[in-house]
Amino acid sequence: MFIQTEATPNPATLKFLPGQTVVQDGPFEFTSAAEAEGRSPLAERLFSVEGVEGVFFGYDFVTITKSDSTEWQHLKPAILGVIMETYMSGQPVMAPDPQMAQMEAGEEFIEEGAEEIVDTIKELLETRVRPAVAQDGGDITFQGYREGRVFLKMRGACAGCPSSTATLQHGIQNLLKHFIPEVERVEAVQ
Repeated sequence: MFIQTEATPNPATLKFLPGQTVVQDGPFEFTSAAEAEGRSPLAERLFSVEGVEGVFFGYDFVTITKSDSTEWQHLKPAILGVIMETYMSGQPVMAPDPQMAQMEAGEEFIEEGAEEIVDTIKELLETRVRPAVAQDGGDITFQGYREGRVFLKMRGACAGCPSSTATLQHGIQNLLKHFIPEVERVEAVQ
């Protein structure tokens, strides 16, 4: 098995491509070992590698975020070993109930009467934004819309990325404003 790695715009995050499906019902993000416990055997094992601070599973990739005090040259071989061992042994990436594992921390909020605007926002995010950010090892999900402001959650390589503000302000905000005149601003939520 050969696992490719790719740099992302976030220097603390690296994208690992095992050459096969990682999760079909995702994406899934884990920001701590406790969050991964019982939900993902692979994420639990990855957090056992010293220096791993975040694990993100996309359809065909795993994105790892490291601590500032750890260097990729020391961390990368251990991560590759864990991923390879998981696939070679046939262990599952996710626990048996992936729907339960995908529960998000925050509920969506939508301004009353803005359902049509939100549907258009979600369609643009799904067809134009998410595929592009997935190439960089991340994801962006809709969280809410109120008074012309769109609230998005950045995950994986996008979370904490130095260029995330530019992505939001110049990329996504301009795209949404072009197609939806009611959109005034795009903001990230934690």
